[in-house]
Amino acid sequence: MDEFRKQLQVRLDTREQEGLLRTLKYTSARVDFTSNDYLGLARSQSLFDQIHHALDSFTTKSNGATGSRLLAGNTEYYESVEAKLADIFKVEASLILNSGYAANLAVLSSLPQRNDTILYDELAHACIKDGARLSLAKRFSFRHNDLEDLEAKLKRAEGTIYIAVESVYSMDGDQCPLQALVTLAEKYNAFIILDEAHSTGVYGERGSGLAVSENLHNRIAVRVYTFGKAMGIHGACIAGSKELRNYLINFARPFIYTTALPLHSVVAIECAFNYLQENIYLQQQLQKNIHAYRHAVQYLPNKTVSHSSIQTAIFPGNDHSKKVATELQQKGFDVRPILSPTVPKGSERLRICLHTFNTQPEIEALTGALKSLHALAH
Repeated sequence: MDEFRKQLQVRLDTREQEGLLRTLKYTSARVDFTSNDYLGLARSQSLFDQIHHALDSFTTKSNGATGSRLLAGNTEYYESVEAKLADIFKVEASLILNSGYAANLAVLSSLPQRNDTILYDELAHACIKDGARLSLAKRFSFRHNDLEDLEAKLKRAEGTIYIAVESVYSMDGDQCPLQALVTLAEKYNAFIILDEAHSTGVYGERGSGLAVSENLHNRIAVRVYTFGKAMGIHGACIAGSKELRNYLINFARPFIYTTALPLHSVVAIECAFNYLQENIYLQQQLQKNIHAYRHAVQYLPNKTVSHSSIQTAIFPGNDHSKKVATELQQKGFDVRPILSPTVPKGSERLRICLHTFNTQPEIEALTGALKSLHALAH
C-alpha cells in the first residue's frame, strides 16, 4: 500500500508543480459571480418552503429510492413528473437521470453503434466526450461553432451520424448557431444531440430552453436538460420521442445500473418548474443584469461578451489568471479562474457568472475592478 500511495503522490506533485492542483474550497461569503445559480432558485427560501410543504403531503414517506428504476426505484409519481417535463419541453416523453453528466453519458454511450459516427463540438463538455469514448462509434471533433468544418466532416462520415452540441457553452457563454446547424444536419440526415444544460430555465416559456424558444424542438432528435444550474436543484432529464425513452430504459447503462433519485429530488424538480412558471419574470431580470454587465465592459480589452449568464475576462497564463482572481476575491467578489488545459493555453480566463440577485452596484463594482486590473496589467 505504501508503494500505491507513493505513485499517487508523484502524480499529485507533478500537477502541483504545473500549477494545476485542484483542491476543495468552501463557498465564501463574497458576492457570488461564480455559481451556476443564474435565477437564484438555489437560494430561494420560498422554493425551499414549497418543496418541503409538497413532501409533507405524501402519506408514504421515503428517504431513498431503494434501487434502480427497473427494480424498486420507480413510482407512479416519478412517471407523472416525467410526463410534466415532457409537456414543458414539448416532446412525447422524458426520462429523469441523476445528473446531466449521467444523462449525456447515457445518450452518447448507447445510441451510436459500431460503424456509426459522432461529430462533437471541440468545446463540448467533458461528459459528451466521455460518452462518445464509451460508444463503439467513430468520433471526431469539429472547430467550435464552425459549420464549414462540420460539413467537411459530415461529407466523410459513415453510418448513422450524430452531432453533439450545447445550446450555451460553459466557458465562453456563447450560443450554438442552432437554426443553421439544424438545416445542415437535415441536409446530411444527421441526428442532433443537444445539451441544454446552461439554457434550461433561462430561455423559453416555462424554462424550456433554447430549442423551444427558437421553435426548433421538433427538428432535434435528443435534448438533455440539467436541473442543477438555473433550476437550483439536482437531476436531469433526456427529452425526445417515446421510442427514445424506451430505448434508453433498455440500453443506457447509466440509467439501468444506477439507484434512482430519492423522492425529495423528484419533488424538488416539479416544485422548481412550478415556481419558475409563477415567477417567469426572473428570466427578464437576468437579461437586465446581463445587459448592464455588457454595457459596463464594452470598452474593456481581452474579454468575450455573450448574451448568456456566462461572461469571461481573458488574463493569459495560469499564474496570471490565478493572481487576478485572488485580487478580486480580496475585494469581496467570488470569481474563479479557468486554467489550461481546461481551456487552451493562452486563453486562461476569469469565468464570470451573472445572476438575478446581483445588484447594479455589485455589477458596477466588479466591472470597475476589472478595468483597474486590466490597466495595471497593460
